[in-house]
Amino acid sequence: MTKTRTEHDLLGDYEVPASAYWGVHTGRARENFPISGVPIGHYRSLIKALALVKVAAARANVGCGVLDSKLADPLIAAALEVADGKLDGEFVVDAIQGGAGTSTNMNANEVIANRALELMGFAKGEYQHLHPLNHVNMSQSTNDVYPTAVKLATVMEIKNLIVALKHLAAAFTRKAEEFSHVIKMGRTQLQEAVPMTLGQEFATFARMIGEDVQRLEECIPLLGEINLGGTAIGTQLNAPAGYAQMACAFLRDLTDDLPLTVATDMVEATQDTGVFVMVSGVIKRTAVKLSKISNDLRLLSSGPRAGLNEINLPARQAGSSIMPGKVNPVIPEVVNQIAFAVVGNDMTITMASEGGQLQLNAFEPIICRAMMMSLTQLTSGCYTLADRCVDGITANVDRLRESVANSIGLVTALAPMLGYEAATEVAQRAAAEDKTVREVVLELGLMSADEFEAVLGDVERLTRPAR
Repeated sequence: MTKTRTEHDLLGDYEVPASAYWGVHTGRARENFPISGVPIGHYRSLIKALALVKVAAARANVGCGVLDSKLADPLIAAALEVADGKLDGEFVVDAIQGGAGTSTNMNANEVIANRALELMGFAKGEYQHLHPLNHVNMSQSTNDVYPTAVKLATVMEIKNLIVALKHLAAAFTRKAEEFSHVIKMGRTQLQEAVPMTLGQEFATFARMIGEDVQRLEECIPLLGEINLGGTAIGTQLNAPAGYAQMACAFLRDLTDDLPLTVATDMVEATQDTGVFVMVSGVIKRTAVKLSKISNDLRLLSSGPRAGLNEINLPARQAGSSIMPGKVNPVIPEVVNQIAFAVVGNDMTITMASEGGQLQLNAFEPIICRAMMMSLTQLTSGCYTLADRCVDGITANVDRLRESVANSIGLVTALAPMLGYEAATEVAQRAAAEDKTVREVVLELGLMSADEFEAVLGDVERLTRPAR
């Protein structure tokens, strides 16, 4: 039989595994929410953020004279261990939970309290010496701790995503340089348009990603407005004078000077989750663009003989259990699927934010989970796309050059000299008679061979602005 210890709450006694750092409140929540099977300990940034909030709160309480340093010191030491990831396995509450995050906050309070008790030489559960709520949660409420931690965790994961996006953009930039003189036909609406270089195509991918890096960086200061110190509904009940400003300052120091500020209106900040809707929209924009890029890579590599076959994606695994030799674009496909999930997560965040009532939004746990899923999966997707796909892409140079030579789209470059109507006739005859633009132009006597060569002899010139 597993050894247990008895803890007590308003519902009565509860048997907790003797080895567990969590307690009665966590145990009941664990039983109440067998929902996703994913515990909050899975999200490293959230646990780190929670722990740092507890450290800042304890230091502020000492500074305000309401917490004895003899209790604060082991409490802070325990919380820093949590921040370092030493107790992630003790955060066992399901990520999807009722209670506006109360179960998550209780889980943190209990783990920190019991580890602090050990550091003090006491047994787990001997809360008369250091209490999860009276001391670890002093001057706090779930309603200011949890949203502050979610904002911090979101910033941490945004920073990770930014690094991953820069890594992916660099991979596309290297390919853009490698393919800078590879001529191909550009396409609009999947139809041949005008010549470009494969390098220009890949440089565009890098630039698209760079724009999203800028938008994500702009989100960080907006997430820096916190309501820590507002307690239950933002009126700062049970928080000592000066606590909010002091806690914010300590938290700023603990997070490498993130641009954290105390909310101007704590009541508004406690109930308004609009910043998560906005940030999720930026994340969705990033996902949509990455999915578009992945679509392009799949299309450009389609074939190998019955498709465009302009580029080759590195082969990563067998593509079929029935078709020997088939290789599929599995890496872009997984990025597509991540993007689809991000779009769904954005809708979840939108509806959860809309569903808040009066002085608190009870649905922040699903906002947190959706945000963490979007950010962590996109980050992994960027590295996977860069390292397992983009770095290994090669160009089918001869096929690309041949497609340019045979393209009817070249007639666009002749329109200023021939006029739109004559150029249209050339295009129609070339398509109908399966001839090149050059052949039709010379047959119709619209230009001499030398005149044609002066315009289209150097196709690469068409990929640059006229000089």
